[in-house]
Amino acid sequence: MADTGFERPTLADLIEQTRTDLLTRLAQDELLRRADVEVQARVQAAALHTVYGFVDYIARQILPPTSDTDVLERHAAWWDVARKPAAVASGTVTMTATAGTVIPAGTVLQRVGVGDYRTMAEVVALDAAASVPVEAVEPGVAGNLPAGAQLQLVSPIPGAQSTAVVVDISGGADIETDAALLARLQERVRQPPHGGNRRDYEAWALEVPGVTRAWVYRHRQGLGTVAVAFVMDGRASIIPTPDEVAAVQAYIDERRPVTAEVVVFAPIPDPLALSIRLTPDTTANREAVLAELRDFVAREAEPGGTLYLSRLREAISTAAGETRHELLTPASDVVAATGHIAVLGPITWVP
Repeated sequence: MADTGFERPTLADLIEQTRTDLLTRLAQDELLRRADVEVQARVQAAALHTVYGFVDYIARQILPPTSDTDVLERHAAWWDVARKPAAVASGTVTMTATAGTVIPAGTVLQRVGVGDYRTMAEVVALDAAASVPVEAVEPGVAGNLPAGAQLQLVSPIPGAQSTAVVVDISGGADIETDAALLARLQERVRQPPHGGNRRDYEAWALEVPGVTRAWVYRHRQGLGTVAVAFVMDGRASIIPTPDEVAAVQAYIDERRPVTAEVVVFAPIPDPLALSIRLTPDTTANREAVLAELRDFVAREAEPGGTLYLSRLREAISTAAGETRHELLTPASDVVAATGHIAVLGPITWVP
């Protein structure tokens, strides 16, 4: 906790203070360990210590940055900021099955190491294949799966193969952390709503579960238009799917001024390939550099933005264990085209 000018006395200090006060008032110089006055000193000091502990607790709850989780949510609710809940991943899988085979609603499929998924509707296979809508049983970002991933039927279905192939499963998001909720609360206090200004559109996008960064562009498609781009950090691909774009579009449409024409879009990823000669070149140092580069790209990259070469080198230099390095590629600042965003691509470690 930040220094507030108040220092909570320790239990030992309180016992000594209480003992001294009692001796002074009784005009005694000393007392036996098991004397009544010594017992009183310890009991009263313990009670005072509890009171000081409660005062210390209350002092931490007064300001959102130091408050506990439940009190932080109450601070946020006062400003009409709600914690973003965890979201369930959903999408479509393809199952190979004899024509006419029925895939019942509620059929459970499993991804080892991830969890269970269930079908959301009854589907009848046509032409030896069935496109089946599914959703994860448990919410969270771990439920998102890339195209081509495989799920296994928990119980066999006559006429259907046991393996389903993912077309796309996305939209899963973890519950918002205290740090993220606090950041949105602070921004809400600093930037109150203005009836549809640039900051309002960014705030609306960030209120959707899973959205971590958003950018707003005025007159992107002509006068009176507003364009909103966003990404979803914390997963393998930060680029939102069409369904996620549609969800943010619908959320903003409910809140935007009626005169504004809003277009929500996903930025196009431009993988940033790097070639690095690292000294000392160890597995641990490579992992440290990779972590710093991920953090750097998450902080600095934006649609149509620039990643400066000097800042890239600085990010590598801050990695724990790095003594020196040579950044061979890229050789100049990385400039993203309009609507494109740099994402971390493959890293070549040059001996």
